Amino acid sequence: MLTALKKFTTFALLGTLISNSAMALAEPVPPKPATEATKAANAAVLKELPFSDKSDFEDAQRGFIAKPDTLTITSAAGTPVWDLESYKQYISLDKESPDTINPSLYRNAQLSMQYGLFKVTDRIYQVRGYDLSNITFVQGDTGWIVFDPLISTETAKAAYDLVTANLGERPVVALVYSHSHIDHYGGGRGLGSDEDFASGKIKVFAPEGFSEHAISENVIAGNAMSRRAIFMYGAMLPRNAQGGVNGGLGQTTSTGTTTLVLPSDFITKTGEVVTVDGVEMEFQMTPGTEAPAEMNTYFPQFKAMWMAENTTNTMHNILTLRGAQVRDALKWSSFLNETIDRYGDKVEVKFQSHHWPQWGQAKINDYWKKQRDMYKYTHDQSVNLMNKGYNGEEISEMIKLPPELDQFWPNRGYYGTLRHNSRAVYQRYMGWYNGNPSDLNNLPPEDAAKKYVAYMGGEEAVLKLAKADFDKGEYRWVAEVLKHVVFANPESSVGKDLLADTYEQLGYQAESGPWRGVYLQGAYELRNGVPSAGGINTAGPDVIKAMPPEMLFDYLSVRLNGPKAAGKKIFLNIDFTDLKKEYGLSVENAVLNYGKPLEKPDVTLTLSKATLDAIQLKQTTLEDAITKGNLKVDGKREALTEFLGLLDTFPFWFNIVTP
Repeated sequence: MLTALKKFTTFALLGTLISNSAMALAEPVPPKPATEATKAANAAVLKELPFSDKSDFEDAQRGFIAKPDTLTITSAAGTPVWDLESYKQYISLDKESPDTINPSLYRNAQLSMQYGLFKVTDRIYQVRGYDLSNITFVQGDTGWIVFDPLISTETAKAAYDLVTANLGERPVVALVYSHSHIDHYGGGRGLGSDEDFASGKIKVFAPEGFSEHAISENVIAGNAMSRRAIFMYGAMLPRNAQGGVNGGLGQTTSTGTTTLVLPSDFITKTGEVVTVDGVEMEFQMTPGTEAPAEMNTYFPQFKAMWMAENTTNTMHNILTLRGAQVRDALKWSSFLNETIDRYGDKVEVKFQSHHWPQWGQAKINDYWKKQRDMYKYTHDQSVNLMNKGYNGEEISEMIKLPPELDQFWPNRGYYGTLRHNSRAVYQRYMGWYNGNPSDLNNLPPEDAAKKYVAYMGGEEAVLKLAKADFDKGEYRWVAEVLKHVVFANPESSVGKDLLADTYEQLGYQAESGPWRGVYLQGAYELRNGVPSAGGINTAGPDVIKAMPPEMLFDYLSVRLNGPKAAGKKIFLNIDFTDLKKEYGLSVENAVLNYGKPLEKPDVTLTLSKATLDAIQLKQTTLEDAITKGNLKVDGKREALTEFLGLLDTFPFWFNIVTP
């Protein structure tokens, strides 16, 4: 029970991913080159999109002040937590896109590699390329107001050092979190001491609901989502033209120390104005868009609009590949419409937590309208087709953006994709079931695969046909067919190798960074097996300490092994001395419920929340806490032992591309 938070994730979960070198096998099977079909597909992209438009490159380099010649940021122990150098050998402005990388994705990576300190406008500066997200410094009368302090304390501090070296020494007087994802708050303690935050010397502003969502998002399904995030971000892929290229929102994520400084001030309504250190900020609340708690910020003095992550220079996700609750594309577009109505005639520069800014009122309004209409079109036309009887898979194959949206670079699918966003809209309204009776109670993948392969004439016949289709470049179909071969016979080395080859070519063609990651990580694991070392654990001390008991009890309920708990009755009380709160936990009917203290518990635990935190952080053990008197156990000790024995520990490295 007291080690329940083994896995905890948020949107950017990869802020504490193990580095590639630690996770990689000693001698992984090398990747293969692009096939002629892939070369042709990628060459076609160069003709389909307006590569002659260089305005993004001008914007990405505008206002440049300084950068270090090399950018490798290390932890206190000397371990690299951010290494932009590894990308420079194959991604630069003077290099053409390799045939193993979609040229559009390569273009996005070239832009994201423009790193350093930049002036956005009068008194507003950004450090870009120091993490997945940007960190923004707004100059007040005496100090800096910092927006979104990256994922890791190490990268945030390095960015602050760059600002200080070039703009002079100023204290940080405030942090502003735009929303509740870890790449927008995790590095906060790199900008000030604990005393600075505790005393209020550094104020921390956030949208209403931030703390709850920053702590709770993805806890319940955290283990599964963390495993899938490794696929989404291609965390194990080598840094070369056949491996990792770009995450869509930025190059990748830092792997340093993550923290959570809880807000001192919450913004609750659109139009609320706060002045900090002489800087006036007007907030626009946008809950339920890119994050459950999110807000934009307008600076009247500078005619500048901070868009958080509500508009970036890519199509965003309505549903992430790692798994999450479906976002509301209609609400998203409506808030962008509100942005245009409120600030469209006031703005001269817009900037955000990823990618590069834009300048000029007409240009910005055109950009906002096309981002708004991208989400509105996706919603409206998906629902249109849904109401004509098409299911999610059919809709994703049919829907196309009109040229005026599709040919607009900031609408390209580097992070989210139209195919998946349309399915997400369908899922939001209709759920998983597509209406076909054959899919109402269909066989699970492994059982179905054996039947498919038998019906198709056996494994050898399927492999022969699949190889012929592979040679034709029909990779989507080959992936579908060989999935059944591998699930029917996971020992089929020929099947796994050909499926890996297929995933690899699909990855090379992908415009989306996460799609590339998923395909190439799948190929990696088919060739090299599922890793057994490493993993993700983003439950840092700040998160553990901020987590209320109720959230822990919800997670314990998920960890309870139902079949093992059948027929058992266990009743516990937990008294938190420092919180002055007592809870009752009951295991009955194979479920765990919690609420008010029980009148006749089997066992009562008396401890402080601080002791619970120390146990979860492995700073002490259950036995040590009892021995030192920090944990008192009254009643049947065996009831506690039995309860703990009913809790599952989730395996991180479960299979995905094999049964």
